[in-house]
Amino acid sequence: MQPLSSSSRERIVVKDRAGWMGMGRGAAPTALGFLQTLAVFLCIFPAATSQCKILKCNSEFWTATSGTHYPGSEDTPEFCTALRAYSHCTRRTARTCRGDLAYHSAVHGIEDLMSQHNCSKDGPTSQPRLRTLPPGDSQERSDSPEICHYEKSFHKHSAPPNYTHCGLFGDPHLRTFTDRFQTCQVRGAWPLIDNNYLNVQVTNTPVLPGSAATATSKLTIIFKNFQECVEQKVYQAEMDELPAAFADGSKNGGDKHGANSLKITEKVSGQHVEIQAKYIGTTIIVRQVGRYLTFAVRMPEEVVNAVEDRDNQGLYLCLRGCPLNEQIDFQSFHATESWGPRRKGPNTPVSSPEIFTYETATARCKEKLPVEDLYFQACVFDLLTTGDVNFTLAAYYAFEDVKMLHSNKDKLHLYERTWDLPGNAAPSGQCQVFLLFLAASVWCLVSVFS
Repeated sequence: MQPLSSSSRERIVVKDRAGWMGMGRGAAPTALGFLQTLAVFLCIFPAATSQCKILKCNSEFWTATSGTHYPGSEDTPEFCTALRAYSHCTRRTARTCRGDLAYHSAVHGIEDLMSQHNCSKDGPTSQPRLRTLPPGDSQERSDSPEICHYEKSFHKHSAPPNYTHCGLFGDPHLRTFTDRFQTCQVRGAWPLIDNNYLNVQVTNTPVLPGSAATATSKLTIIFKNFQECVEQKVYQAEMDELPAAFADGSKNGGDKHGANSLKITEKVSGQHVEIQAKYIGTTIIVRQVGRYLTFAVRMPEEVVNAVEDRDNQGLYLCLRGCPLNEQIDFQSFHATESWGPRRKGPNTPVSSPEIFTYETATARCKEKLPVEDLYFQACVFDLLTTGDVNFTLAAYYAFEDVKMLHSNKDKLHLYERTWDLPGNAAPSGQCQVFLLFLAASVWCLVSVFS
C-alpha cells in the first residue's frame, strides 16, 4: 500500500469540495471530506434520517479516525479496520435507511474508500473505543501498552464506563446483562456470550439419570486475538476438572506485548478460578460447587453490545435471555406441598440423597440466604427438584459473585421473575417505547402547526 503524496492529497481535498456524488473511484475523497458531504445530506433530509441510524455510524467512524490515539494516516491497517467497522454499522441499520440518501452515499463511499486503500472486507473491526490518558498520567508498566488496559484509558475527569453483570448457576438460573432473572431448561450446549471479543458456551446435562433437572457440566471460553494485547486463548472446565490455566497450559495472553492484560488466578484449588481480561475491562468467575459449574461475569456495556449484527443475534443467553419455550415458571411449583426430583416418567429410577418438602427446603436455604429474593427462591426450587444440598451453596456463591461484580448495589436483590416475557423483552420496555413514539409524534404535530 503506497502512501499518498502531498500533491495527491491536495487534489483529493479539492475534489472533496465538489461533493461525492458522480465521482468515480479515482476521485475518492478522504474520510474528512466524505463525512462533510454526509453532514450536508443530514441537514437537507432530516425527516428521512429520523429513524435511520447513519448519523451514529458516521460519528463512530469519525471518532475512530481522529484524535491522538489514531496514527494519522489513511494508509495504515487501522484505517481499514475503521472502514470495516463503518461498513458493519451501515449494514446493521440498512432496514431503516432504505430511502435515506445519506445512507446510500455512505455505502458507496465506503466501497470506494476500501477499494482505493486496498482494504479487505474480511478482517478485524474497531476495538472498544479507548480514551487516551493525558501525558504523564499513565500508570501502566512498559510491558502492557495503554490500549491493553480498558479502564486506565479513561481520563481522570471523564465518566467511568458502565458495567453489567451476567450469571448462571443451579438448575440452571440465568441473570442477564439487563438484570432479568430466568430459570431455564436449556439442555445441551448453549451460547452464553458471543461478541467480537469473546465467546462463552455452556453445556447442561441431567442432574440424575432420567431427571428433567439440568445443571452446567461443561464451560468453554474463547478469548479472541486482540491487536498487540493477547493471542487467542481457550479456557475449558468440566465436572471435577477446574483448571487454573488455559487449554495450552499458559496463564496469560501469550507472547504479545500486552499478554499480562489477560490472566488466570486460582482462588481455591479445584473450586474457584478468576480470569481478568483487562484489555476489555472484563472479570470472569468460574466455580465448581458440588459436581457442577457456576459462571459470573462483569463486562462493560460497550463490550457486551459489540456484536456484528445485534438485530439478528439469535442465541446469546446473557444478552437475550432464554427462549420462551425453554423457560420454567417455578412459582407454580409452590402450589404442591412436597416434591421429589423431577423425573421423565413414573418408573424412572432416581437415587437422591434427600427428599425435601417446601418447608424443609426453605429452612435449609434460609441458613445461607436470609433475604427471600430470587436467589433464595432458586435455592428452594433446586433442593426440591434435585435433592442435592450443594445447590444451596451454588445459589449462595452466585449471590456473593453478584455482590462483588455488579456495579449497582441497589440491584443486588431481585424479586420479580421474567420467565413469561414473550420475545425476551419486558412489557414495560415496550410500553416505554410506545410512549416515546407517541410523545415524538405529538411534538412533530405541534411543531408543524405552530
